[in-house]
Amino acid sequence: MTDFTPWTLLTDAGLIGLLLVIGTVLRARVGFLQRLMIPASFIAGILGLVFGPSLLGWLPFSDQLGTYSSVLIVVVFACLAMSDDFNILKVKGPVVGFSAYSVLMYAIQVALGMAVVLVCVGPLLGVGDEFGVLIFAGWAGGFGSAAAVGQVFSDAGQPEMQSLAFMSATVGLLAGIVGGLAQAKFGAARGHAKEFSGMHRIPKSMRTGVLDHDDEPEAVGHHKFSGASIESLGFQVSVIVAVSAAGYGVSELLGGWFPDIAFPVFSIAFVVGLVARGLFRATRTTRYIDRRSLNSISGTATDILIVCGIASIKLDMVSENWVAMVVLFIIALVICLFLGLIVAPRTLQDGWFEKQIFTWGWATGGVNTAIALLRVIDPKLRSGTMEDFALAYIPVVPVEVTAVTFVPSMVLAGAAWAVVGIWGAVSVAAVVVLLVVVRGARSAGRTPTAAS
Repeated sequence: MTDFTPWTLLTDAGLIGLLLVIGTVLRARVGFLQRLMIPASFIAGILGLVFGPSLLGWLPFSDQLGTYSSVLIVVVFACLAMSDDFNILKVKGPVVGFSAYSVLMYAIQVALGMAVVLVCVGPLLGVGDEFGVLIFAGWAGGFGSAAAVGQVFSDAGQPEMQSLAFMSATVGLLAGIVGGLAQAKFGAARGHAKEFSGMHRIPKSMRTGVLDHDDEPEAVGHHKFSGASIESLGFQVSVIVAVSAAGYGVSELLGGWFPDIAFPVFSIAFVVGLVARGLFRATRTTRYIDRRSLNSISGTATDILIVCGIASIKLDMVSENWVAMVVLFIIALVICLFLGLIVAPRTLQDGWFEKQIFTWGWATGGVNTAIALLRVIDPKLRSGTMEDFALAYIPVVPVEVTAVTFVPSMVLAGAAWAVVGIWGAVSVAAVVVLLVVVRGARSAGRTPTAAS
């Protein structure tokens, strides 16, 4: 093993950049990838897996490839804390049902995934309780949560869980894209998708991933400073890097005080980000922060994270547990299909198909997948799903953050059944809210339209 130097980092970054460029070009040129709308970062990750150390060994990645994912998820959570609002009081009206459905989609993956491992998969196949986190960590959470959860288990002496979590996210993303496109065709045939008449109507820019000259480009960010002082993007990056480093510093400090407890850096960075945000607000300098720029930084970190995550999968660890993972993936698929095709049409009222396919996207791969699928069936975003989800997702945030932060630690502490109880109770609460909303809609004469 060679020493890790700044030049090693540059080499790794160059290889990752090259893979992303190749992935982007392939998406823009290869019809098969366009029809499936495979993200460029996913293509790059698969290329890194095939040509990297796990298989052919042609790409000279360092042994720190998997560690980059742990660092990048800290950046993502720092951006999240600095850019999103979490006022749960904003959720009201018809959005409540959509919100409850979204909470149910996430919480049931946590509770049922753990319960199945404890009751069935674990005793029959001899896997540990930690396998119960793979569904929500890879599917509902996507690559970000996979990196976060994998980091906790790696720090606890179970590095194989990171590869398994990334494999779960990889399968989840594929299931989300393929399943979402299949549902789009189903919805068009049944008349559920009001704005979608077939795959041939998908805009070229969505298929290739390259904006046409006629498309009005969306701003990546806004300048907040004069270049005579500091480059605006440089300031936004500086804030996020400082928050991320502070999160790492606090975790190291806490680790020294409480050596028997593992403190996830990403969750501490999230808290530090909230504190930093409060300081900006208290000093009346929040105008210095540009949310669009932070979202771009977060998106870039996520793209690189996906490449590193897939490329760093250790296939030998996956092959040793493939039966258990296949069982879990089937269960995850059944959960998402049942909620999307049975529950959604009976509870989400107007625009149920657009709402459920958006939820399907983030429940299998992430918000980027959700937006891509929504734009397939609702190209001009006339359904209002994006606006509704912006509010509906607010109650999901604490459910997601607490699951990613505490479930791995609870499992490591032997409290796996507590995970089932807590997130099972959240699932039941979400069902109760859905039933109340449906009853209220019927009383008001807005009976939800069931699937025909």
